[in-house]
Amino acid sequence: MKTTLRYTLMGLTLAGLTFLSTSCRKDLCYDHAEHGLSVKVNLSSDWEQEWERAYTYDWEELWEEDWKHDYDDLRPAPADGIRVQVYTSDGQRMESNLPDEGGRVAMPEGTHELLFYNNDTEYIVFDGVAASESATATTRGVTRSSYRELHAGERTVNQPDMLYGAYMEEYTAEKTLVPTELPVTLRPLVYTYMIRYEFESGQQYVALARGALAGMAETVYLNDGHTGENAATVLFDCTLEDYGAEALVQSFGVPDYPGEHYGRGDTDGRRYSLNLEVRMVNGKFKTFEFDVTDQVKGQPRGGVIVVSGLSISDDEGLEGGGSFDVDVDGWGEWVDIPLPLDCRLGDGRLATFRW
Repeated sequence: MKTTLRYTLMGLTLAGLTFLSTSCRKDLCYDHAEHGLSVKVNLSSDWEQEWERAYTYDWEELWEEDWKHDYDDLRPAPADGIRVQVYTSDGQRMESNLPDEGGRVAMPEGTHELLFYNNDTEYIVFDGVAASESATATTRGVTRSSYRELHAGERTVNQPDMLYGAYMEEYTAEKTLVPTELPVTLRPLVYTYMIRYEFESGQQYVALARGALAGMAETVYLNDGHTGENAATVLFDCTLEDYGAEALVQSFGVPDYPGEHYGRGDTDGRRYSLNLEVRMVNGKFKTFEFDVTDQVKGQPRGGVIVVSGLSISDDEGLEGGGSFDVDVDGWGEWVDIPLPLDCRLGDGRLATFRW
């Protein structure tokens, strides 16, 4: 009896030791990558919330008190998420998607290129991300049947969503016991133009207003913020104000512009044009066109564009004597139509549609 009891106790003791040993091994191995020697890079993000760059005009100083918005009202909000592209020295690409405050970036040991941009956009189309030097952003095409072309051959597009970016040409990731902090400031790649259409008379006849800004950059490069050489026309809606109409229009800025924040001479022969299309209370349309080259050249990355002296005569505003319901009829058959997301030609160029 004693012998049996002794063997039983020994068996229970051995089983218990085996259980404890197994549990300990599992606990020790559970976070081995985190607590052992490995690559652990934690991104901590900061957002530069600028809506324009001061070149010829310092709008923070020149701001008018009676304007609808305060200067700081136009500052963009931080994005909701970050995408990190890691380009390794052996030609691989690794992608991480993180919350807006940052987090753990997946990468192997070694020296890499790092590209950062926000991943919460709706209209942005990314291209060429297989390599950092070819990674670009553009925006989706849109058509407007009533639009009279301002610049021949330019694609008509939606405003781009707010886009931020950052780039590190070389980052060396090493195996460490504790996480390595990687602070990164994401800077704007999209800027805002506040456009004011100031009427001299007849604004009371305007029921709806929308516009187009021609000559804007079609693409921006994510690694250094320079814009591509092709131009596009950005279509947008306006709000009605007591002085006329207003719009906050986002764009990549002007084409073929360097990434650094410096000016350049007036040798660039590009033109920039603006229009305003209104539907009057009698249901009829009127379009205004403006050359805003001088204004845009002085503010290639966001700013304030003002056109004044617009007029609608009583004859135009009262012609026909009819009226229409803005809420019911709106722009009617002349609504903007988004183009399919991936309309590209065989050589990779974005296709242009005329409807």
